[in-house]
Amino acid sequence: MTPRIQTTVKAIVAVVLIAVLLILGRVFDVPLHLRNVMTWIDGLGFVGVFVFIALYATLTVLLVPGTIPTLAAGAIFGVVQGSIYVSLGSTLGATLAFFIGRYLARDAVRRAVGRNEKFAAIDEAIGREGWKIVGLLRLSPLVPFSMSNYFYGITAVKPVGYVLASWIGMMPGTVMYVYIGSLLGIAATAGTGDGMTTGQLVLTIVGLIATIAVTVFITRIAKRAIRERIPVDAAGDRDGDGARVSSTVRPR
Repeated sequence: MTPRIQTTVKAIVAVVLIAVLLILGRVFDVPLHLRNVMTWIDGLGFVGVFVFIALYATLTVLLVPGTIPTLAAGAIFGVVQGSIYVSLGSTLGATLAFFIGRYLARDAVRRAVGRNEKFAAIDEAIGREGWKIVGLLRLSPLVPFSMSNYFYGITAVKPVGYVLASWIGMMPGTVMYVYIGSLLGIAATAGTGDGMTTGQLVLTIVGLIATIAVTVFITRIAKRAIRERIPVDAAGDRDGDGARVSSTVRPR
């Protein structure tokens, strides 16, 4: 079997596997089961914190989107504690995926990236500026979060810089989604006697609006900084004439 045929077969297998996982996710209602797991974690008390962090890290390694557990963390633990636990879980998962990509699945990640110009441009930028690019991309990602964790493993960024840049860069988005989750939790307890007063609810909503505004502002700053460091054609932005440049990978 020639290398080209082997590559084609692997690509077909990967597509089939992804399709099967998506079908299984719908058939078995994975989001519902995740919510049930979060409810179970809430009943574990203090031990549940460590279970949640381990679960979040595992989902990150398995390329499972963390939207549902992040929202659930806000509803169960509140804004402050939920943000801390999600931050620890996402950073741990991103770190594990990074080392898997660097030492265990380096060739597989390289094949997955292929000759994609966007990844090549990001790789070159990281080679020049290291963790700074990782931090900016965490604030305004050009590639899906879960896949990027493995991709960063094959770049020249140092582990310590990667972990710190990832942790700080993911924080604004983490706080925003946890905040939204906390409001969902408040809505769920409305009418049970455990909810907030009207004044507290108003202040919470105002705080959420402020959090979203700050997150959007930071993201825009990061996006401008990225444009200065990574070629605009690789970033999928407009060229000098205002025409849209094509990109094979869309931001999440």
